[in-house]
Amino acid sequence: MENKLIDDVEDLSLWRTKKLFKKLSHAKGNGTSMISLIIPPGDQLSRVQKLLTDEYGTASNIKSRTNRLSVLSAITSTQNRLKLYQNIPKNGLILFCGTILDENNKEKKVTYDIEPFKPINTSLYLCDNRFHTNILLDLIQEEQKIGVIIIDGKGVLLGLLIGNRKEILYKLNVDLPKKHGRGGQSAVRFARLRVEKRNNFLKKVSEISIQYFIPDGNNVIISGLIIAGSADFKNNLGLSDFFDNRLQSKILSFVDIAYGGEAGFNQAIELSSYLLKDLKFIKEKKLLQSYFDEISRDSGKFVFGIDETIEALDASIIEKLIIWENFSLWRLTVLNNKTKEEFVVYSKNENLVSSVFYKNYKSKNDLIILEKEELIEWIVRNYKLYGASLFFITDRTIEGTQFIKGFGGIGGILRYSLAAPET
Repeated sequence: MENKLIDDVEDLSLWRTKKLFKKLSHAKGNGTSMISLIIPPGDQLSRVQKLLTDEYGTASNIKSRTNRLSVLSAITSTQNRLKLYQNIPKNGLILFCGTILDENNKEKKVTYDIEPFKPINTSLYLCDNRFHTNILLDLIQEEQKIGVIIIDGKGVLLGLLIGNRKEILYKLNVDLPKKHGRGGQSAVRFARLRVEKRNNFLKKVSEISIQYFIPDGNNVIISGLIIAGSADFKNNLGLSDFFDNRLQSKILSFVDIAYGGEAGFNQAIELSSYLLKDLKFIKEKKLLQSYFDEISRDSGKFVFGIDETIEALDASIIEKLIIWENFSLWRLTVLNNKTKEEFVVYSKNENLVSSVFYKNYKSKNDLIILEKEELIEWIVRNYKLYGASLFFITDRTIEGTQFIKGFGGIGGILRYSLAAPET
């Protein structure tokens, strides 16, 4: 049966955007010859081309010959790149074009055109000595925020779940009276004081919730809210008249948990996973948990480490290829000029500066690097050829950190067990 791939196009686009942001946000140039052009969806190419023509005319008056030629060259390159488009893509278009200084302080012409994976609503044209990459930062920041309130008789915790990142906003410990009486207090008086203190506590939590989830008093910053706790606190809070109705409308679930504080925060997320299945935090935890389950069962359906993973990928037996988004290794195609042997090696350095490597592969003078590419880039371009699905993970979850530190940041779940006998 043909394997059905479960590729997440948006995840791949997100990874590419993150990588490009890191690269371009540090790029510098001489003069003002770096163009940042942002075109929102629905805009007209004719308007943008006219804008560039007008800018070309203005730039022709720059007194410095060197700077004038650089700016004119950047505008011309931008115009030429735009000619490749019949219409503005459905989510808009972002272009960065100009002359930058590389690591050796030499000038290098670059042009990047990006079709965003989600709509943009910004229009911009700037010619500067740097690229204006805030639009890329906006794209890679997660939009969906889930608010979490953990409440019981011992205190309250407010938190956010943003993609695969947890953030604690506020913590408060309290000591509310229990149901039994104390000292010589009358049962009626004690019950009245107990109810009063509980109500005051719930009102305070309601006010704090507004402070953190509606910080400007008008706009709710969360797209959903989970209220978790023990006893009746969670229900009394969410359903009370003094809990802001804008937050009430965001409630996804009331969750019973056994713990308070940070432990309760983690438990609430786990118990609400069916609601949060589209969040990267939950998706990453589930993926890696399934990977660790294969290891704990010693099923033979797992692989980790660079050599074993690439070997399994080459044999087309990896179903889910898992890699850390910041995985850093070079894939080098090397020729031994003496033996004429050609082989692929993986190195932390693009120039093979490793005495261990030279000891294992003859002398330095015999080796010629034919091709070099970051391994993660090679994987992104080729994983589909091997019938695999590709998943990026981060170091923001416990499972992600364990995968990176314990298993090298690269591995996969196999289609079948390598230990199983052939049939």
